[in-house]
Amino acid sequence: MTPGTDDSPQPAPGRTADSARGERRYRFLVTGYAISSYGTFLNTVALNLFVYETTGRALAMGLFMAVRLASGFAAGLAAGGLLARFTAKSIMLRTNIAQAAVMLLLVLAPDGLRTAALVAVSVVVGSCGTLFMVSLRSSIPEMVGEERRSWANSLSITGRSLAMVAGFASAGVVVSLVGYTAAFVVDMATFAVCAATVALLPIPGGGKGDPERERPEGRREGGPAQAPRPARRRVPVALTALAAAPGLGLMVALRGVDALGSSSHNAALPVYSSELDTSRPAVFVSAFWCLWALGNIVAQQLIQRYGRRTGRSVGALGFGYGTCLMSGAFILAFAGFPLVATAVIALVAGAADGLTEVSYTSHLQTLPGGLRAHAFGLSATVENLGFGVGMVLVAAALDRFTPLAVVGWSHGAALLVAAVFLVRVTGLRRAASSPPTP
Repeated sequence: MTPGTDDSPQPAPGRTADSARGERRYRFLVTGYAISSYGTFLNTVALNLFVYETTGRALAMGLFMAVRLASGFAAGLAAGGLLARFTAKSIMLRTNIAQAAVMLLLVLAPDGLRTAALVAVSVVVGSCGTLFMVSLRSSIPEMVGEERRSWANSLSITGRSLAMVAGFASAGVVVSLVGYTAAFVVDMATFAVCAATVALLPIPGGGKGDPERERPEGRREGGPAQAPRPARRRVPVALTALAAAPGLGLMVALRGVDALGSSSHNAALPVYSSELDTSRPAVFVSAFWCLWALGNIVAQQLIQRYGRRTGRSVGALGFGYGTCLMSGAFILAFAGFPLVATAVIALVAGAADGLTEVSYTSHLQTLPGGLRAHAFGLSATVENLGFGVGMVLVAAALDRFTPLAVVGWSHGAALLVAAVFLVRVTGLRRAASSPPTP
């Protein structure tokens, strides 16, 4: 398997009753995931404001985010091993229950324990969110079939984008009208709904009960016990997953640099918005992210139609070109264009971001089942590392440089790595298509 080969024409077998049933179950699961995502985006606003009001320090918001990212980083390292021991369904169920429980803890915590409860929330939400996503993405090929993974990825991203629009749009209204406690209760209820959805569905994936894992070392199925082999230095499974396909390591590295670029526009948007309108800085930020999400949703619809019409999925080249388009759009968003032009740029950035996520996720799902979870876990770790380091560097740089300069440097690095990635993928495709030498 080489990058780019997953966009070749795929057979379009007739849909059986089992495949149709699997797609209905997956739609039901995505509905629960979208509901929990709404609660997550609602709390992204509510928790940050609550942390600031509770501690009275802006630094506390940064520490809260740092703990959350560090927890996601650690969970990414452990995700592959956990999925080798437990089923994907059990991990997805427990992560939602844990997040609902920690939100209940925050609601019931007395004033003296609010800070400790907030730390617990950041740890649990950061780690469980990563474990849920790794479990979901790595089990999609078993749920809907290899030929439908691009459709399934696009559907889940569409649900999350709709939840993002609803969560960000309603956060101010919910907090202003009914307060923080009500927002936390809503978030707790969304995790409970997602947990119920997972509990009702037969979700395949995970390594529990795999006979190959339970067989004693030195014994093969259908044969006598073999003499134990000499101990050898073991290579981490995550690195083995990266070596399973040429260029896959560079693809994950590009995803990490892209996360660093994402940290720059996330941190620079409030600063840039304050420069545009000091009296209402939140208006530009909210409008920008709503338009970004709208562009993402439109891209998912186009990707699904493209797959139905051509029988192809978006390949690794789509990931490289999409990254270039997305990074370029985010740089232009801070260039001071009129608001109408900036709105179009936000739509393009969202569409390109949707393209990159579908192509990246679909490509990692072409790995064998035993390596897929480790690859997704390592990817989550790299993304959290890139975003966390980026937030620290960007926060320091914004004190001295303009938002355009900071975003330009960060996304410029992503453009450079994306160009290297495209050259690598193009070379591999040409080598694969050239006739063999006698």
